[in-house]
Amino acid sequence: MDSCSPSNIQPPKTKLLVIVGPTASGKSELALRLAEEIDGEIVNADSMQVYRGMDIGTAKPSAEERARVPHHLLDIVSPDRNFSASDFRLAAAAAIADIAGRGKKAIVVGGTGLYIRALLEGLVDSPNGDPELRRQFQDLPGEELLRRLSELDPETASRLHVNDRVRLIRALEVYSQTGRPISSFRSEHAFSGSYYQALKIGMKVERQELYRRIEHRVDRMVESGLVEEVERLLAKGYDREAKAMRSIGYKEIAASLAGEMTLPEAVSLIKRDTRRYAKRQMTWFGKENEIYWLEYPETFVTILGHVIEFFA
Repeated sequence: MDSCSPSNIQPPKTKLLVIVGPTASGKSELALRLAEEIDGEIVNADSMQVYRGMDIGTAKPSAEERARVPHHLLDIVSPDRNFSASDFRLAAAAAIADIAGRGKKAIVVGGTGLYIRALLEGLVDSPNGDPELRRQFQDLPGEELLRRLSELDPETASRLHVNDRVRLIRALEVYSQTGRPISSFRSEHAFSGSYYQALKIGMKVERQELYRRIEHRVDRMVESGLVEEVERLLAKGYDREAKAMRSIGYKEIAASLAGEMTLPEAVSLIKRDTRRYAKRQMTWFGKENEIYWLEYPETFVTILGHVIEFFA
């Protein structure tokens, strides 16, 4: 058959603007300004902003900001539900198709690196979860999980923190099921071929300035009612041990409400753990390809020029 026959012609890939970077780096504000300039709509790629009722502690866009620009994938699941990278990929793909189908431009914004990678490049074809196996690992301390994984899959263990229980348990679960490290599935199947044509912009912020912004943001969250937000979630019956409720900000405030620490101690821990999370985000995105690292708002005109040229 002729190589130029219709059956061999691939449809053009959908163009996406993707804005990434650590927490408190200014991603949301940049996305709003760009969306207003290019007739765009925003697709959330923050793993916590998908949860209903978790607004203050996730720095979710305000009602006023959502009125300025349509947002997608906010408030789509309850805090007692797990929402995986695979779930995100399906939901984001549907949102992007809807946006493009209406002649608008999709802007994917968030700091959850795995979500971004899953959307752009697909997911590792590893086995489905095994609840019984998972329960066997649940009660082990993080140090023991990391020690076991270091013996079985040193490559994956070297990339995980002792507090990253979800990924530690998942890696041990896969090894127990298959006798193979999860890293081998990545190397075989992984992230090859892109589903979209993406312009990826990374938010570059000097580290001490980023940490200053984080501390200010946490203080503002508490002043805006983070404690009351956690009280409401607990009053609705959401378990402190649910994945969403164990996220930074919520687990510390819940511990304070339970009398396990003072509020100032909880706030101090939130700031510390958010700084550590931002550092892990910077490490993740620093290893990704084809990200244009730019400073905002200093280079907004330059960024806008790149974006307009990309979508032309």
